Amino acid sequence: MLQIIFYVAVVAEAMTAALAAGRRKMDWFGVCVLACVTALGGGTMRDTFLGHYPLTWVADPWLLVICCAAALATIALARFMAALRWPFLLLDALGLVVFTIIGCNVALEMGQPTIIVIVSGLVTGIVGGILRDVLCNDVPLVFSSELYATVAIVAGLLYTYGLQFGIVQDALIVGVVLIGFALRVAAIVFKLEMPKFVYDKDIR
Repeated sequence: MLQIIFYVAVVAEAMTAALAAGRRKMDWFGVCVLACVTALGGGTMRDTFLGHYPLTWVADPWLLVICCAAALATIALARFMAALRWPFLLLDALGLVVFTIIGCNVALEMGQPTIIVIVSGLVTGIVGGILRDVLCNDVPLVFSSELYATVAIVAGLLYTYGLQFGIVQDALIVGVVLIGFALRVAAIVFKLEMPKFVYDKDIR
């Protein structure tokens, strides 16, 4: 189940990245690159940090094909994408939690300490979006929008400590996905945000 949702989330991330590329008038190559970076960047950064090789998309090259196909499909279906805003938001929320759990599992399998497990989940969940926004010359949404990184941290904490307390893994995955998904959707609906730091005084 987790693997199926992972592929769905990869497609959704690639398509949202393609739309971001389209808003910046990138060519088709740029659209595909941005889609791959967004969908696979978190896992790539996680594997690089942990020394976990081969990288996910090297071990499974079909992920690159899926990302590029999703990006090109977005170009063809762009006129209908505005009507699919909420489905994309919901898939993104689901993908955030699933990516986080997968990232935690990678670190757990390597015997990493708890804090590294949680950071691994966080990196997997949010770094792709950060890379997308940096390449688009924007302030990353994760630093200024509704709760996003916080959801990944909560999901990582629940999953990691749930395993330590001996909760059956399949049941734990379902519970963490439901809680994380509900928290992210609530953040979108009710505009829940972290407190912002605003400093606009010049230092001379």
